[in-house]
Amino acid sequence: MPSTQPHRQVRVPSVADLDRAWSVVRARLRPTPLDRGDAAGELAGPALKLESLQPTGAFKVRGALSAVAALDPELPVVAASAGNHGLGVAFAARTLGRSATIVVPGNASRAKVDKLRALGIDLVEVGQSYDEAERHALDLAAAGAHFLSPYNDPEVIGGQGTIGYELAEQLDGPLTVVCGVGGGGLAAGLGLWASTRADVRVVGVEMEASTALSASVRAGRWVAVEVGPTVADGLSGNIEIDSVTIGLVSQHVDELVTVSEVELHEAMRYLAGSRGVVAEGAGAAPVAALLSGKVDARGTAVAVISGRNIALPLVAELLGAPG
Repeated sequence: MPSTQPHRQVRVPSVADLDRAWSVVRARLRPTPLDRGDAAGELAGPALKLESLQPTGAFKVRGALSAVAALDPELPVVAASAGNHGLGVAFAARTLGRSATIVVPGNASRAKVDKLRALGIDLVEVGQSYDEAERHALDLAAAGAHFLSPYNDPEVIGGQGTIGYELAEQLDGPLTVVCGVGGGGLAAGLGLWASTRADVRVVGVEMEASTALSASVRAGRWVAVEVGPTVADGLSGNIEIDSVTIGLVSQHVDELVTVSEVELHEAMRYLAGSRGVVAEGAGAAPVAALLSGKVDARGTAVAVISGRNIALPLVAELLGAPG
């Protein structure tokens, strides 16, 4: 269980970390599009922040660039990932002339693992859960590398929060920004950004099968939960002991809600059929929460479509299933 992990001392990020990350991210990544939908139509839906159009297919390239740029160039990097964080770290390492080792669980999305292999990254597959992969990555880091968490890292959180800087240029407030929640790095970064804006609310969305962050927020301390199967593999798993995201989400995120697998599948079909957007499970979770009426949307509702990296046979299966 995650309780066997060492307690790491991680600095709590501030808005200044978002500013530093923004200088790195905007120099290397183009702003992702905002699909406002047909506001006049009967089927108008939420605005979609298409992080699925990042060069790696997911938002996590933001945090990876921010974090790798801040590290000593001589320090090896090791990361654990269900796929998208690993792709982000691989992109950042190649862009910045660094090397990195990525540890993935054996049950990680084949689409994401195949992309990692194609990037020529040092790839290690361990166990059958993110928790096992993370423990192995921490063991590797203890031998003299920097462990780059996909969520429990101030530079990563700062990088994810740069989505907010783009939204501020793309939309006027008030806004309700809805994002998926696994370890909480994205929600924490958006929450930090929203703390500077009186007209922005942030809502995080978990899967019913994996509620580690909300359980810890409710308890006011780290707790482990049982994790069930979910198509949203990017939102699945327990979180690191004493992750700074627990306090940040508790302080800066307005609401946490959960969605079911059925609601998620409906959202994925809606995105593909009505909006022309292919989203992986984690990317569709915010839309699932909005479509099912679980979000108190004030002003413009914006769903962060966090990624597109899903195996095509699974897309075909979900789209072909009765809705």
